[in-house]
Amino acid sequence: MIVVDTNLVVYLFVQGKGTSRAESVLAKDGVWVVPWLWRSEFRNCVVGLIRRGEMSLEDGILLAEEAENWMEGREYTVHTAHVMELSLASHCSAYDCEFVALAEDLRIPLVTADRQVLRAFPSIAKAVDRFGV
Repeated sequence: MIVVDTNLVVYLFVQGKGTSRAESVLAKDGVWVVPWLWRSEFRNCVVGLIRRGEMSLEDGILLAEEAENWMEGREYTVHTAHVMELSLASHCSAYDCEFVALAEDLRIPLVTADRQVLRAFPSIAKAVDRFGV
């Protein structure tokens, strides 16, 4: 089991340059967990694709529903105090620290490509390209 950031979920469901990396991580560990925040971040990414004309609203809704169904049962709440403490200590966003807090709470790695998170939390954050190596 691993915590993944929203970008990996997006890469898994939206075919593009990051898809092969997401599939590689999935092949190494197929049990992905996320904080509830991922839903809003995922929706925001899909809205961006719709605004750029890369998909229709209907396709975006279907894609988001597919991702939500796939992640069902893998979503966790995190404690506000934990997130804020991590954010203030690291200068990472509270959004990013939700994923870090979940990884710490579950004592499992966070797989991400976010360089700031990787630098701030080297003991728990693992680079997408180096995960499982």
